[in-house]
Amino acid sequence: MPAKASIESFDLTLRSGIRLACRASGPTHAPMLLFLHGFPEAAFVWDDLLLHFGARYRCVAPNLRGYAGSSSPVEIEAYRAKHLIADIAGLIDALGGGVEALIAHDWGGAVAWGLAAQRPDLLRHLVIVNSPHPATFLRALQHDPAQQAASAYMNFLCRPDSETLLEENDFARLWPFFTNMGASSATHWGGGWLTEAVRDRYRAVWRAGLTGGCNYYRASPLRPPTAADSAVMTIRFAPEVVTVRVPTLVVWAEDDIALPPSLLDGLEGFVPDMRLVRVAGATHWIVHERPQLVIAAIEAELAR
Repeated sequence: MPAKASIESFDLTLRSGIRLACRASGPTHAPMLLFLHGFPEAAFVWDDLLLHFGARYRCVAPNLRGYAGSSSPVEIEAYRAKHLIADIAGLIDALGGGVEALIAHDWGGAVAWGLAAQRPDLLRHLVIVNSPHPATFLRALQHDPAQQAASAYMNFLCRPDSETLLEENDFARLWPFFTNMGASSATHWGGGWLTEAVRDRYRAVWRAGLTGGCNYYRASPLRPPTAADSAVMTIRFAPEVVTVRVPTLVVWAEDDIALPPSLLDGLEGFVPDMRLVRVAGATHWIVHERPQLVIAAIEAELAR
């Protein structure tokens, strides 16, 4: 019977010089699962999955560049997609080669979509949790007023003072991210996932600095058009650049207010080998809300 997994922490410096603070579990020579978090999260959100899969896999969850303990370059350009993708390719190389599955949520998913399209040789499976494919997201940002309104928070995060505003009054503007994006259970601290203990873990991450996380939004042209900035309207993706041909599982919580299920429309055209799991009654924060459901979906994907 496999030994019960535990979680360890380590720092790994890539050939590029970028340092990534990682959480990990499982035997070092087992097949690898790699987990990528989103905003305003950190690697700890994957702990339930690290403990589950660590009995059979080497599981690694880095804090992405700009997040607590990892390198945080000052230049906004350092957070462009090509650099984020290079970090994960470099991490896979440093850990010994390809991964059995790349599992990602939110901004981690944006990085994972790009890596899977550009470097399919590095992974056998892709698992996306509520993170829109760049082509369907671009379409919605250009043509869907409802999506433009739902994504308006991105323009706030691009403000030069956004991290200062987010830090005020015990992060008073950040906690509503968990409710405004649909986490109704978070309003009941005693019965939902956003307990005081979880809040303290988030505080520790946020106190390490929010500039890196905000720079992801500042560096990306994929945000709603405004009178002052309509650059998104000029973007075009060649299909071959964004088509993902590795076997892919998409887990989509249907009560995600910021990223509605309409972003799935036409996705099969860019992901021909795709299995879709829709989850009614769950929100953008499904990794917190329904970890066992996410685990079961991943188990089924790894088995196919």
